[in-house]
Parts: sequence; C-alpha cells; structure tokens
Amino acid sequence: MTVHLIKLCVGVSDVQELADWQERRLRQTKRVYHVTRMVPKRAGELSDGGSIYWVIRGAVLVRQRILAVERYTDEEGIGRCKLVFDPELVPVRPVPRRAFQGWRYLKPADAPLDLPPRTEGDELPPKLRAELAALGLL
Repeated sequence: MTVHLIKLCVGVSDVQELADWQERRLRQTKRVYHVTRMVPKRAGELSDGGSIYWVIRGAVLVRQRILAVERYTDEEGIGRCKLVFDPELVPVRPVPRRAFQGWRYLKPADAPLDLPPRTEGDELPPKLRAELAALGLL
C-alpha cells in the first residue's frame, strides 16, 4: 500500500523558490533530495508510488514523487536518511495546513488532489493561490 509524507518547506516563500533551490541541487548533485535524521519506518510504502506534499506559507501547494529512501552515515558518524525525489513539482489543490515539526504520514485518501493541467491564461499566481487557500477560499 502506498503512503505519502507531508512536510513544511522551511525557508521557502513560494513554489518558484522551491523549484529554484531544487534546480541548483540537481545541477550540483544530479539528484533532488532532502536529508533527515529520522528514517521513515514505512519507507517501502513511500517509495512504492508515494509523494511528499510540501506546505509552503500555511498551505499544501505542491507535491513530488518519492523515488527512494536511502540510509547513510554522515562524516560525523550520525545516521541520516535521504529522501530522493522526482524533480517534477506537481501543483495540488491548495489546502490550509498549520505549522508542525518534522514530517507526517499522509493517507492517499487525505492527500490533496493534483490541479488539472494549466492552459495559458487560466492560472492564478502562486502567491495569490496560497493566500486564497489560507483563507479557505480555494
């Protein structure tokens, strides 16, 4: 069974900033990943079609497919985990979400739906979309 993660995107103010940050990492390391100390116990379910849903400025706005969960030991001898993502950021229907620490599992039934593909001229700016979602208007 597939399961997802939901996590705050700390230090990022909008989806474009996340995309820019990940593009830099992709150029440097040839992969997009996030390092965490804790290894998800349900790693197999995450890499079996799961995604990470990013909370940006109080709303879930985008997701990325999780390709792998890799354990490793850093240079200080501390066990870590790399969550490796597909570089594609998939916009989702904005859902308000309060701040929390770490990451949480997210059942597929509770995951925000993907937005339909954009056509030119029908897209709200991401910042406006996030503000409307935070107000519960989207």
